[in-house]
Amino acid sequence: MSRVEGLRANSSQFTLEGEPFRILGGSIHYFRVPRAYWEDRLLKMKACGLNTLTTYVPWNLHEPERGTFNFQDQLDLKAYVSLAAEMGLWVILRPGPYICAEWDLGGLPSWLLHDKGMQLRTTYPGFVDAVNLYFDKLVSVIKPLMFEEGGPIIAVQVENEYGSYAKDEKYMPFIKNCLQSRGINELLLTSDNWEGLRYGGMEGVLKTINLQRLSFGAIQHLADMQPQKPLMVMEYWSGWFDVWGEHHHVFHAVDMLAVVSEILERGVSINLYMFHGGTSFGFMNGAMDFGTYKPQVTSYDYDAPLTEAGDYTPKYQLLRNLFSQYHSEPLPEVPSPQEKRAYNPVVIQRHLSLWDSLHFADKPHRSERPVNMENLPVNNNNGQSYGYTLYETTITGGGTLNSRNNIRDRALVFVDRQCVGSLDHKTHELTLTDGKGERTLSLLVENCGRVNYGKALDEQRKGIVGDILLNHTPLRGFTTFCLDMKPGFMKRLMSSGQWKSDLQSPSVPGFFQARLYVDGPPRDTFIRLPGWSKGAVFVNGQNLGRHWCIGPQHFLYLPGAWLKRGENQIVVFEEQKADDKILFAENADHGRTTDVYKLPFCSLL
Repeated sequence: MSRVEGLRANSSQFTLEGEPFRILGGSIHYFRVPRAYWEDRLLKMKACGLNTLTTYVPWNLHEPERGTFNFQDQLDLKAYVSLAAEMGLWVILRPGPYICAEWDLGGLPSWLLHDKGMQLRTTYPGFVDAVNLYFDKLVSVIKPLMFEEGGPIIAVQVENEYGSYAKDEKYMPFIKNCLQSRGINELLLTSDNWEGLRYGGMEGVLKTINLQRLSFGAIQHLADMQPQKPLMVMEYWSGWFDVWGEHHHVFHAVDMLAVVSEILERGVSINLYMFHGGTSFGFMNGAMDFGTYKPQVTSYDYDAPLTEAGDYTPKYQLLRNLFSQYHSEPLPEVPSPQEKRAYNPVVIQRHLSLWDSLHFADKPHRSERPVNMENLPVNNNNGQSYGYTLYETTITGGGTLNSRNNIRDRALVFVDRQCVGSLDHKTHELTLTDGKGERTLSLLVENCGRVNYGKALDEQRKGIVGDILLNHTPLRGFTTFCLDMKPGFMKRLMSSGQWKSDLQSPSVPGFFQARLYVDGPPRDTFIRLPGWSKGAVFVNGQNLGRHWCIGPQHFLYLPGAWLKRGENQIVVFEEQKADDKILFAENADHGRTTDVYKLPFCSLL
């Protein structure tokens, strides 16, 4: 099926099918929402008065190993875009290859860093070759979904905020050509924040802006750069993300509504980033580093109009009233809220020491010097992407252990499997006591999340990335275990006969198992772990994400869709301090908050 004319930006107003069109958009990332809930979230979007869905496409999930692609199940992009079309929503696709998104390495696969000379987001040959292979596959999936083919995709974004990176003037034309040479003919866009807009544009590609407040005459600045072109705020930040050790960020509904109202009154198109944030399940969260490394939390609630669990907020109601004024017909009815349930606490029944789990990991790698995660010969030689890596060597005395800041990102240090302290980006030294004879020194290193924004992308190798010194002498002779805790490993773990039911002396770090019995239809809930310290939680084999007592996140969203009637298996990986039970709550408790609207933007970064 061919259509007459798609989205055009030939005058000060967008046109679609030849008629004036205003984009009222919202971002929902399919990879952050359980597939069973896609329909619910999109119905709520439609009922709020939005007409366009925007989503990023995460390369690192779709090509987890070089040349191995996954567009199935939770990653079925075609099904997601087709579902939006069924709801009567248009789609703007943001395929990257870099997406930022508070997502590990901004969506770029970590196996790119296997090449020591890699220059991400440039025309470096190794990057160009990888992008070309990925786009060959990606475009074969998305091309049938384009407007001209009868699909809902009316525009495609070229890369993402490149003006803030801008290392290679040939790079953006290369990405534009990646799309057009493969038959993408819809309107192309770029998006940048205020600073990034200074970067030169490309012929035939519409510039859009990302912002939260209307300061510095930002929209007028965009208008002056592109006279007689439609104006669009591609990311109107409806809230903000959180990092470990700081407060939960909020953006009050009334403050937000005032800005959105003004944007609409000025005839500008808008996309709410996020409309519904969802969850960075597993180990997929990103990090910031503008001088200080700050990993982001698992929850991507974002203080968005729909909560992490898809519930309505005052923002949703205010926006619905506002958007209804831009429709001639009444809006669809609002879907009824999903039920939640605070299940009764469950008791830990069995535990397994980390040391007893090592034989379920891939064969350990032996090397003289420590090898970073990405260069370990695992996962078909694609290296290790996420999770933990255990490095072991032999020492014959005590003294000062110095990391020289080569730990990425956090290490628990053990001597003969007794924890003696930790090392991270702030703590580089540790004193080891003297002991007799040879002893085993172990460093359990966690990749807390690769930076997703800024100039440090090329420096995101994880694990141990250089020499570790003991009394000024580099340690040598390492045995390294990859503990990425992927489903295969967790399955092997569960079948082990070495689980112990004696809870008087639980061994940390270790795995702790409980069973949740669900009678009746499973409902969404939130796991709470007071009395625990740090680690990750797995339910029926699904990695929900990280828990860490420093907050601000003191819960993990557990979708009812991932539970089943009857018995459900919960495994907590705990690094330092275990409790004997797991609690559940009906709602997320975000604790202390910070109002982002009262902070200068630079302080958010």
